[in-house]
Amino acid sequence: MVLYIGLAILVVILGYFVNNTVTVQPNMVSRVQMSNYILVAAIFLLLFSVSACRIAVGNDYWGYSSIFSLISQDRYVSTEFGFNLVVRIIQYFFGVGKASYLTVFGIFALGTVGFMVKAIYDQSESFVISIFLLMSAGYYFSSMGSVRYYFALSIALYVMKFARSRRFLPMILWILFAACFHKSVLIVIPLYILASIKWKRWHLALLTLVCVTFLVFQNFYRSIIFFFYPFYEGSAFDTGETSLINIAKAAAILLLCLIYYKTAIKNSRENLFYFYLNLGALIVYTFCSFIPEISRVGFYLNVSNLFLIPAVLRNISNKKQRIFFTSGVILAYSLYFAMFLYKAYDVSIRLLPYRNWIFQ
Repeated sequence: MVLYIGLAILVVILGYFVNNTVTVQPNMVSRVQMSNYILVAAIFLLLFSVSACRIAVGNDYWGYSSIFSLISQDRYVSTEFGFNLVVRIIQYFFGVGKASYLTVFGIFALGTVGFMVKAIYDQSESFVISIFLLMSAGYYFSSMGSVRYYFALSIALYVMKFARSRRFLPMILWILFAACFHKSVLIVIPLYILASIKWKRWHLALLTLVCVTFLVFQNFYRSIIFFFYPFYEGSAFDTGETSLINIAKAAAILLLCLIYYKTAIKNSRENLFYFYLNLGALIVYTFCSFIPEISRVGFYLNVSNLFLIPAVLRNISNKKQRIFFTSGVILAYSLYFAMFLYKAYDVSIRLLPYRNWIFQ
């Protein structure tokens, strides 16, 4: 736990000195840009090292080792072909054993952390707040548990910059690539396209009708889900439960956005995009409890808060109000981080205790 807390504090301190809003001059690198590159590289290396050097961390760590063994034997596995191909290539060079599976986890840590940090640097209006949210909301630490999913999630986070500016071709190509590792990411294609449209009142009326269908036609939607994921039906993940914490977070962020809607949201296409995604997260967690592992969908939406919250806080013109709400966000997410670390010891999560293969 001390390592995780120390890591979070250290990367936030480094992130404080990153000025990612500086204007880039063509054919030259300013002192500020060079400082940014060094600081961001340091943040990346810290996060990558902790993730890549872990062993027996995450509830599916040893489950993946069984999958690696089955892949080496040319037996059937449920993982996507992109993941299987990466494993086969690594096994070709490293053989079947400890060296190969450590390399697999290292490569996915490289990609996941890389896309996360790059997305924040490219899109956030406040790098330090976004890094703080990345750590305190548990997205980074949870990536050490669900390897394939969080790799896909990191790409979904990265392609938001294409979706918000309606460059759908590169967005779709990146998502298709991510789907080679976790096909659940395909859901973001229609969701991100819808979020990129400036909604009118009749859109909101239609959205209300859709929410009603989620309550009335649950069996219909479940049949679609189980067509793609038949092994989820009746499984331990098919509980009909939702996340009250994620509902509360989405509702609180929605309230903050509505308070400063005119100054921070209304005239910004980028912020409207993130706003609609947060609204979508609230709808999913509130009306779609019939979805097995509901956060597999919800996280694709609420991860946008890494950008939405800093954008709103930055656009609060009244200094006292800005300090008040910024302090509130820091306090709320710090408490959430404390609860997250407390639960990380649970056998169903197993993100703690942290073990490093270098010292084993």
